[in-house]
Amino acid sequence: MSRRLTKRYLTPADAYKCPLSAETQAIAEKELRETENSRSQALEALRKWLEQNPKFLSIRLDANFLLRFLRTKKFSVPMAQEAIERYVLLRQSWGIAFNQLDYTLPVISEIIDLGYIFASPFKDKLGRRVVIYRPGVFDPYKFTNQDMCRVMGICYETLMEDEETQVRGLVHYADGGGVSFPHLTLFTPREAVRIVKNGERTIPLRHKEIYGANVHPTIKFALDFGMALISEKIRKRVKLYTSIEDVEIDKQLLPQEYGGTMPMKTMIEKWKVEMASKRETLLMNDKMAVRLEMYSEAAREGAVSALRAGGTCAATDSVGDAMRGLTGNFRKLEVD
Repeated sequence: MSRRLTKRYLTPADAYKCPLSAETQAIAEKELRETENSRSQALEALRKWLEQNPKFLSIRLDANFLLRFLRTKKFSVPMAQEAIERYVLLRQSWGIAFNQLDYTLPVISEIIDLGYIFASPFKDKLGRRVVIYRPGVFDPYKFTNQDMCRVMGICYETLMEDEETQVRGLVHYADGGGVSFPHLTLFTPREAVRIVKNGERTIPLRHKEIYGANVHPTIKFALDFGMALISEKIRKRVKLYTSIEDVEIDKQLLPQEYGGTMPMKTMIEKWKVEMASKRETLLMNDKMAVRLEMYSEAAREGAVSALRAGGTCAATDSVGDAMRGLTGNFRKLEVD
């Protein structure tokens, strides 16, 4: 990709028309402090910051893209600025795993057909999508860690485009059956740390409930390691069960093979239709870019503390100073 000096806007700064249901708008206001006024001010502030920020080469300016960061950061503009910068940097510096998110690629399509990860077509009683994971079907001798990252990236990025999901968040259901030591060697400990921490801090999704079942005792140490990396807030939302039958989740949300009514194959086919509707947008996201030479090696490698330690544009430069006048009324809030 050419590193031109002229900044490229992949999508325009559109005039936002809220597509959310009245119920979802009420949730957004109560949980995220989102109102028509806070939303318009925050979008204006973010767009001015992106237009003036010399670190960005190309970026999306559409409201759908920017709002996912504002919503995960409860409309704290400075925190959203940091999240956007971290997100684009991560996608670019780890492009081999986070770009080319195309579900039609033969290897990716094969993993999807296995049911490694997909979203249920049903929503729970709180209107949340349920993401189903079956890591044991992933063959660590046939597929690579890049394949794993891409398939997961396609799922999350597709769901991020849905504004109802941006507000209401996700429920996760994982069946650990078939996971063994070779799965754990797909990533080095350092890579695992970076992935887990960026998964919580960088990917703009709200993780509301996490259910895990059928975890073999031989890999419990890896689970304990992962649990130690996530925040206490998320740890409290994790529920682990020995048996799949004991998982306290509405089974109607799950495939027939897990107690639901719809066969897994049918669910996956429906998920493919949803992925197809967002495919071009996901591929367009590959064009977002920052100037890598303006970041430390640690930041480029995905260290979540590197940007804050080194100072983000929002915190240290003249652009950040100018934005404070616009964003001062947005409190820094504890992220939910």
